[in-house]
Amino acid sequence: MRLVVGADHAGFDLKKNVAAYVRELGHEVLDVGAFSSVEPDDYPDFAEAVGLALRNRQGERGILICGSGVGASVAANKIPGIRAGLCHDTYSAHQGVEHDDMNVLVMGSRVIAAELARELVRNFLGAKFTGEERHVRRVTKVKDLETRFLLSSTKP
Repeated sequence: MRLVVGADHAGFDLKKNVAAYVRELGHEVLDVGAFSSVEPDDYPDFAEAVGLALRNRQGERGILICGSGVGASVAANKIPGIRAGLCHDTYSAHQGVEHDDMNVLVMGSRVIAAELARELVRNFLGAKFTGEERHVRRVTKVKDLETRFLLSSTKP
């Protein structure tokens, strides 16, 4: 599988660790930045980079990291077709894929340690969408929401 990984400066070190682990597991990695922990930058830029790479079929899934994971998750979910889930436990990391067809794992580098991040990645990569009718129905409703509001001129 080809994974797109991205992080802001706060998530840079964990991103390097996770990317190396993904390669150890035999997967390819497309790293869209950041490339330094010293240069200040903004998590929405990396959420966009991961999301666009997935939309352009440069990878099958993504991993996104910022300080808490919250901002990156919010930003990534603004991109049509991206279903990003902030996970800090193994159950959510696999269940998000199995039930919600999550395609981006988001983590907070200031919330979890590297070993837990590796467990989350392992669970995320090992999971497959079940395709059960109830899950397909729910994901379809999420996609319909996205389409409906993209076509709407109403802004919150």
